Amino acid sequence: MITPMFAASPLCIHPALETKMRVISINKPISLDTITVTEALEPKPGRGEILVRWRASSLNYHDYLVANGSLPVEDGRIPMSDGAGDVIATGEGVSKWRVGDKVMSTFFPNWLEGQATKAKTLAVTGDTVDGCAVEKSCVSQDSLTAIPHKYSYAEAATLPCAALTAWRALVVEGRLQAGDTVLIEGSGGVSVFALQIAKAAGAFVYATTSSDHKAERLTQLGADKVINYKSDLKWGATINKLSDGGVDHVLDIGGHATLANSINAARVGGHISLIGVLGGFTAELMLPKMFSKQLRMTGISVGSADMQNAMVNAINTSGIRPIIDRSFGLEELGVAFRYQETGQHFGKIVIEY
Repeated sequence: MITPMFAASPLCIHPALETKMRVISINKPISLDTITVTEALEPKPGRGEILVRWRASSLNYHDYLVANGSLPVEDGRIPMSDGAGDVIATGEGVSKWRVGDKVMSTFFPNWLEGQATKAKTLAVTGDTVDGCAVEKSCVSQDSLTAIPHKYSYAEAATLPCAALTAWRALVVEGRLQAGDTVLIEGSGGVSVFALQIAKAAGAFVYATTSSDHKAERLTQLGADKVINYKSDLKWGATINKLSDGGVDHVLDIGGHATLANSINAARVGGHISLIGVLGGFTAELMLPKMFSKQLRMTGISVGSADMQNAMVNAINTSGIRPIIDRSFGLEELGVAFRYQETGQHFGKIVIEY
């Protein structure tokens, strides 16, 4: 039986020594402005567990919804789904890791391989189980992967949610091939990773943004054509025309705000990955157009440990490096979320501790 990430086994919750560590927890009344660092006792790993010293995390929209109370969590929950750090102790029966190994978290600590199931996806790091906004925690040896070669902790901490979502959307579900056409929307973490993955695979990439500055940066990263969605409200039709009938892959980030344009931009027989809810939790769907275009639409919620390992292998070969916009300290997590709210960032926001 797999031990859930940060499971409350007796060995995990009783301190080995009276050693204090820093931790952030979500407590009522929930507010981004009241996120504070407190102290807790260092845990001891039980059988099959390792003790990780977390060094960095990164901000995702999911983390933001947990931190501001939009996604209800158990009182006292430790947030942040992404983490990278070092193995500093191992429990009995651990064979996968040694002290000193550099590791990163998985979004679904119990989804190791195969297709998603309810049982595999019940545990969500930083949501239904404790996350990485803590200096040290006990983790099942199965709920981690290695970080890419020569990556910093901050770089590795950007991967488990955003990069893996982009990887699964394009490579696993989309079966991306050289010469394919891809549409990314915006310049957040998932979109920028999708751009990098697509270009590494030899794809032609269309991108949307509302900023000339961000358009320039997207172009520098390899975007072949960038459309300003504020000056062109029918950007989906524009991209369909520019691509001579539509693109092969669309990564939709906005739901209600973007889905109609995403459908217009896709080719007949194309694939749309639903990866975000920045435009709200609901969206209208034009069924006749879905039918006539014979589109395939997939809801993407990150991926498995096996997918993460495959992505790391690809990164080690391709040399892709994350784009980090800004770094904050652990005690500045609330400030970091406020910065995320502005939408000014390009790529990922990280915290280091």
